[in-house]
Amino acid sequence: MEGQIWFLTRSLQLSSFQAYKLRVTHLFQLKQHSILVSVGQDEHGINPLVKVWNTDKRDSGSPLCTRIFPAIPGNKPTEVSCLSVHENLNFMAIGFTDGSVVLTKGDITRDRHSKTLTLHEGNSPVTGLAFRQAGKVTHLFVVNLEKVQCYTLSVKEYPRLELDTHGCALRCSALTDPSQDSQFIVAGNECVYLYQPDERGPCFAFDGHKILVHWHRGYLLLLTQDSKSPNKPGFGSKETSPTEKHVLTIYDLDNKFIAYSAAFDDIIDVLAEWGSFYILTRDGKMFVLQEKDTQTKLEMLFKKNLFVMAINLAKSQHLDKDGLSEIFRQYGDHLYVKGDHDGAIQQYIRTIGKLEPSYVIRKFLDAQRIHNLTAYLQALHRQSLANADHTTLLLNCYTKLKDSSKLEEFIKSSESEVHFDVEIAIKVLRQAGYHSHAVFLAEKHAHHEWYLKIQLEDLKNYQEALRYIGRLPFEQAETNMKHYGKTLMHHVPESTTVLLKKLCTDYQPSQDLADHDSLDRLAVNKANSEEFIPIFANNPRELHAFLEHMIKVEPFSPQGVYDTLLELRLQDWAHEQDPEKKEVLQRAALSLLRSDNTVFDKALVLCQMHSFKEGVLYLYEKGKLYQQIMHYHMQNEEYSKVVEACKHYGNQEVCLWEQALGYFARKEEDCKAYISEVLQHIDLNNLMPPLLVVQTLAHNSTATLSVIKDYLINKLQRESQQIEEDERKIRQYREETANLRSEIQELRTSAKIFQKTKCTMCNSPLELPSVHFLCGHSFHQHCFESYAESEAECPTCTPENRKVMDMLRAQDQKRDLHDHFNRQLRGSNDGFSVVADYFGRGVFNKLTLITDPPGAKAGPGSLEADLQRDLLIHTKRNV
Repeated sequence: MEGQIWFLTRSLQLSSFQAYKLRVTHLFQLKQHSILVSVGQDEHGINPLVKVWNTDKRDSGSPLCTRIFPAIPGNKPTEVSCLSVHENLNFMAIGFTDGSVVLTKGDITRDRHSKTLTLHEGNSPVTGLAFRQAGKVTHLFVVNLEKVQCYTLSVKEYPRLELDTHGCALRCSALTDPSQDSQFIVAGNECVYLYQPDERGPCFAFDGHKILVHWHRGYLLLLTQDSKSPNKPGFGSKETSPTEKHVLTIYDLDNKFIAYSAAFDDIIDVLAEWGSFYILTRDGKMFVLQEKDTQTKLEMLFKKNLFVMAINLAKSQHLDKDGLSEIFRQYGDHLYVKGDHDGAIQQYIRTIGKLEPSYVIRKFLDAQRIHNLTAYLQALHRQSLANADHTTLLLNCYTKLKDSSKLEEFIKSSESEVHFDVEIAIKVLRQAGYHSHAVFLAEKHAHHEWYLKIQLEDLKNYQEALRYIGRLPFEQAETNMKHYGKTLMHHVPESTTVLLKKLCTDYQPSQDLADHDSLDRLAVNKANSEEFIPIFANNPRELHAFLEHMIKVEPFSPQGVYDTLLELRLQDWAHEQDPEKKEVLQRAALSLLRSDNTVFDKALVLCQMHSFKEGVLYLYEKGKLYQQIMHYHMQNEEYSKVVEACKHYGNQEVCLWEQALGYFARKEEDCKAYISEVLQHIDLNNLMPPLLVVQTLAHNSTATLSVIKDYLINKLQRESQQIEEDERKIRQYREETANLRSEIQELRTSAKIFQKTKCTMCNSPLELPSVHFLCGHSFHQHCFESYAESEAECPTCTPENRKVMDMLRAQDQKRDLHDHFNRQLRGSNDGFSVVADYFGRGVFNKLTLITDPPGAKAGPGSLEADLQRDLLIHTKRNV
């Protein structure tokens, strides 16, 4: 029936409603809204009506018509040629056969919320309209048989821009989707043109008379009349001959290939819906074209070896990386089999990250295609997917090709572009003989050990290696000097010594002056100088300079520094022949010994090894080894020095004189003068018993009686004098004792007459009452009571009597302390005086001889024998 609008569901169920009384000429279904806009006639004549339908709402079973208005530009009636509605429902454009375009602005579903105006006027019928929205900017493309124009609707006064001077027929224009930047398609008889709002875009050559143009999901659908057909309808003509053939072609503009092409009998229209194309023919048939899935498309392209097209297709279908990588691999394999190794490697490069690199590397190693392999390995490194083996292989490729420029470009990449194992690269370059490149890489990436290893072992650039160490931080500089110090000392001893001096005092890395000014002073770093002494094993001159510098700058240097320096000074002294220089060296060695920085035992051994007499004697004296001093002189048979040693150190060790006497007594040479001098000192200081002196000298065959004649005479004279003095004191003591005894007897038996007239205390005349003592002292009664400590003792005699009593008590207490007696006896030079002292204390008052039978009385002879024996036993003899 005329005037009906039909609906077709996905299950191909038909329904309809009466929209117009006469006929429907145009329909426009919005994609995002349930709004249908139609143009038709309710009465005869040129009076088209626009009706807006809401398909979600019903009015007596039919969609609700929300608006009706006549489609007439101005006051002159004309037929509608095309219709377009904006998806936001704010714009609707109607094109007419007289060249006019009417624009409805506002809510198109209601009369009172919109206004209508004539936007365009012309002489050529309008054949196409399309709205384009980009952000907040709205454009309207208008095409007729002669021109393509664009209006900017988001700007006042709607400015117009003419894009081209040729147009198209009805239904031969369309708008692409956003994936193609929403371009306006105009299909001419020779080309298909694409337009932006401000310019014409690309064009594609498609021959044939165009009947219909559609755009759907990236595909351009063209319906053309078979070129063999003689009849070509004009504008608006829908009558075709029964035998006319139409060719339906679907193009993929992105990938530039024909996705489908077939001939049909007299197609009325082609619709794009539900992801498929529906073809309606005049004989009442409907055909559906369903798109194949991506994998099927790719397989078809693979069979035809159309890999480039397959890649483009996969990208347009947003295939994942794994799928793309597989296409690149197959394409690469195809090119490799064809012998296009350059093209193949480019495809393999695109598989990096998905395809195992060994798959590609093995192919090109077998084919000896080093250039291609190098390109692949470079790409592998750029993507940071290379391992140590890949780095090794790439560097070997560079060296095989002798491509220094590429090699330098690879190793001199910036820090952010380093995609390889630096240490592996250094090893490979060094092995290949590219030492300068390896050194550059080691220095740039702070591989200090590799840098120094190459400089010293390969390039033999010792000075540069030393400079490099001087620029390192303290810990690294110290470690490398310990490792390479001997090598550097062997080749550049002076510079190495300078750096070691710096390292062991106050080390700061060598930097530019500007850096020194800008940086604050860092903490003081000092290495242990003793640890670097082995480095100087074959360089004594540099070692001497180093050690001298250290003790000068660092007085508290380690002990080994002083010991080693002492050894060097002693060596120089021992080898020096010039007396003056030898004297200077001797003073230097002695000054080091006197500094108290050397270890006594080590210094003594060194002095003995080098026969440094002055040092040995100084150390003996410093260590108070006086006997060793004398023995040293004895070994060297320096008789006068032996006597001098006894004179200097005899007070500290009295046995030196006795040892000296024994030494000279054993000598068979004529040493009478020295023996006499020794005997003189022994005699003066009473150091030895005469009997022991005689026994000692009895071993010397040259020592006659004349040697000890003076000694014995002096000894006997002194003893005779001592005997006379003792006898005089004995007589004196006996007389005093007899007087005391008579005085005691008199006091006991006779009366004492007190004739004192003055008080002993106050020296005033005595008055009764008075106190008198037998000692002859008299006191006033009041003076005595004031000063006396006891009624039975004389205050004047009490202090003296108390001293005597204290001495008696002390003697009585000590007389049984045998250990104390023995110690005194052994420690005294004169044992007889000790024994005599103990005799006075009464130690031997109750002496009983063990050898006597019980009850026997010890005779005076036996007692004298025992005393003599004890005195001989306990007399100190220092041997």
